[in-house]
Amino acid sequence: MSSLTDTEKRYFEKLFDMGGGYVLDFTNDSFGEFFGRHNVDIHGHKYHFKSSKAKKLRAFWKVESDELVGSVLSEMLNSYEAYCELNGEDIDNSILEKARGIVGRLTGQSVAPTSPQAEDEFLNREFIIPHIQKLPIDPQVVSIIEARLNEARTVLGAGAHLSVIFLCGSVLEAVLLGAANADPRRFNQAKATPKSRDGSPKHFHEWTLAQLIDVACEVGVLKLDVKKFSHGLRDFRNYIHPYEQMASGFTPDEHTAKVCFQILKAALAGVAGER
Repeated sequence: MSSLTDTEKRYFEKLFDMGGGYVLDFTNDSFGEFFGRHNVDIHGHKYHFKSSKAKKLRAFWKVESDELVGSVLSEMLNSYEAYCELNGEDIDNSILEKARGIVGRLTGQSVAPTSPQAEDEFLNREFIIPHIQKLPIDPQVVSIIEARLNEARTVLGAGAHLSVIFLCGSVLEAVLLGAANADPRRFNQAKATPKSRDGSPKHFHEWTLAQLIDVACEVGVLKLDVKKFSHGLRDFRNYIHPYEQMASGFTPDEHTAKVCFQILKAALAGVAGER
């Protein structure tokens, strides 16, 4: 029996739009395939086989262990992000962050909220951007990565804070994708590896930045603290959609831009093995 509280369940109910008995855009078949990858027969008697998909999910997280529930919900949160991106819907970052924290508690990988002291300590650490040639990226992309890094430095000094965030996010995604392509076996065998409906790992170009960050940390490319801050950069980058920025009231300042640039430097150092 999982330890999910009623309050915690409400976050997942909201994200997965379970009010009408559905769960995201899963069909009965795709729902069964999704759980089948975790060796769970979600349509069996154990989970009220004649019930709706939402009721089956509620039965599942009521009777199963924290570890199994956390593993399933972690992948389902990735499905939520992909669903929003593919359908042009806004990602509810505040609720998503809380949900990921709950998953971390269930799986024993919870990370304490970032304190001002921890953030200051991270900002004051010295990370040197490695030579681009040391990064596992396609040689044809090297000039583009270099140009974006140089532009990020320039606009940081010019006060173009939002531009810094978008440039840093794009470079981070490109480099982590390169790391995955350079070591496909390790990235495809991680617990957090996103799966297709047939249970096989998704092609790397189909992974979200969140999935790249999680797997990169699991396989040791990124440290845990860098992973935590990298998800913050990923969340900021989502504000490239004007209406999402308007809805959140997000206004980046110099501090936010410096944090994002520091996150990128730390991640690049980790990918290059210079930690």
